[in-house]
Amino acid sequence: MFSPSPEEHCAPTKEPVKYGELVVLGYNGSLPNGDRGRRKSRFALYKRLKANGVKPSTVHVISTPQASKVGRSTESPIDFVVTDTISGSQNNDETQITQSTISRFACRIVCDRNAPYTARIFAAGFDSSKNIFLGEKAAKWKNPDGHMDGLTTNGVLVMHPKGGFTEESRPGVWREISVCGDVYTLRETRSAQQRGKLVENETNVLQDGSLIDLCGATLLWRTADGLFHTPTQKHIEALRQEINAARPQCPVGLNTLAFPSINRKEVVEEKQPWAYLSCGHVHGYHNWGHRSDTEANERECPMCRTIGPYVPLWLGCEAGFYVDAGPPTYAFTPCGHVCSEKSAKYWSQIPLPHGTHAFHAACPFCATQLSGDQNCIKLIFQGPVD
Repeated sequence: MFSPSPEEHCAPTKEPVKYGELVVLGYNGSLPNGDRGRRKSRFALYKRLKANGVKPSTVHVISTPQASKVGRSTESPIDFVVTDTISGSQNNDETQITQSTISRFACRIVCDRNAPYTARIFAAGFDSSKNIFLGEKAAKWKNPDGHMDGLTTNGVLVMHPKGGFTEESRPGVWREISVCGDVYTLRETRSAQQRGKLVENETNVLQDGSLIDLCGATLLWRTADGLFHTPTQKHIEALRQEINAARPQCPVGLNTLAFPSINRKEVVEEKQPWAYLSCGHVHGYHNWGHRSDTEANERECPMCRTIGPYVPLWLGCEAGFYVDAGPPTYAFTPCGHVCSEKSAKYWSQIPLPHGTHAFHAACPFCATQLSGDQNCIKLIFQGPVD
């Protein structure tokens, strides 16, 4: 369903109805070795020809729903195959996950087929026998209405930002979603048998910018309307060309710097800008400035003598992570991914689940844990001297 075809669309002669997209945090526009089939870094949910949602008696009050299943399993019921995200540059198919913490049938996104196309999230999913699949160690119970409910082994957590997905947004509170879509406070640890407390005044309705954590991978939900106001890949490419057209220079070597093509975002090139992340001064690459009393990756900036990490700068290419269309003037620390000021400051304050009960901010483009005073730094470019 994520590769639109004429057979899938309700009216092949019209633009298909898009409910929204799920974007996997930690990838900069695609999986390291390319997107393939149901395994990709970004998944679009379109309206199917026929509804496929399951309505078990009074549990769901929606009519003609459409369900999209997400999980680690590659079985046919799963629309969206998600694997564990490895932070940093080791993110490739050769990196072996000894034991995944993502459930085989992790969650389902159920969308109303009529405007405003409300999307709701439910824990767990249906297996090939069309039964809800929960692991042996998963918490299960019977609700007062007589329906069984439960949690996946390591939980499906959701956080809705306060104020939507904009530069003014603030982090919301992380909650856990049950099989029936009820909202609970977090368990003591991800796999604890005792469920949290029911939060009766909150719902499982997703909004633009909602984060879904599957204990191994975190997904960002973008609504169709939200994406309409988000910069596109072409816009980001135009910003890249605009920066390069200004001919920024290394203040020491006086050589012209240029961000590499978006298609070459993993290859360090000769003209690639580097930055000292403690001060933000942008230079070309050089092999001096090491301090014997500091860590290997720390250098002394020749402009201001500040000591800190010295890394190549990479343009953030996944447009879904941007909260505005501003120029890429800020870099995350310590990875060096560059995006707009408002986008950098937004992600620098978002606590993402890590391990069994920890939370920390991370770069959305590579999942590296952020560090430094502000988790990001304003870049200082020097223009051409001629």
